Amino acid sequence: MRNIFLLIAFSVSFAVHAQVKVEKLWVRGTVPGQNSTGAFMTLTSDKPVSLVAVLSPAAKIVEIHDMKIDNNVMKMSAVDKIDVVPGKPTELKPGGYHVMMMGLVNPLNKGDTVPITLEFRSADGKITRQQANAEVRDLTSGASGHK
Repeated sequence: MRNIFLLIAFSVSFAVHAQVKVEKLWVRGTVPGQNSTGAFMTLTSDKPVSLVAVLSPAAKIVEIHDMKIDNNVMKMSAVDKIDVVPGKPTELKPGGYHVMMMGLVNPLNKGDTVPITLEFRSADGKITRQQANAEVRDLTSGASGHK
């Protein structure tokens, strides 16, 4: 009976933490000598969460960024978090919110895979991490994210 209880408790715990769906995860490829690139994805959740950090062994620095046009000038800046509203897809895409990977360890070529860990904070302050693999797409992949 105790084993069944532990199995149920583990399943409930996993269900609570597995609330964010990561889709269309990709990284823009690079050319030799390029030391930064962007990662893009769509996040959906059944509960309010915030993306608060991103980690990857492919880069020395990984930050969450926002890009805006201000007085006809493109401005990019780091942000502390991106809120994911329940039931509403949150897009991280070129020209908006995205993940900036700086100090790349190696060039990223189309077809490569980049491990990424996303860190989320729930409304009650709990931190969970979710690992995923991002497909590296062609350097010319644009706003639509086509290969």
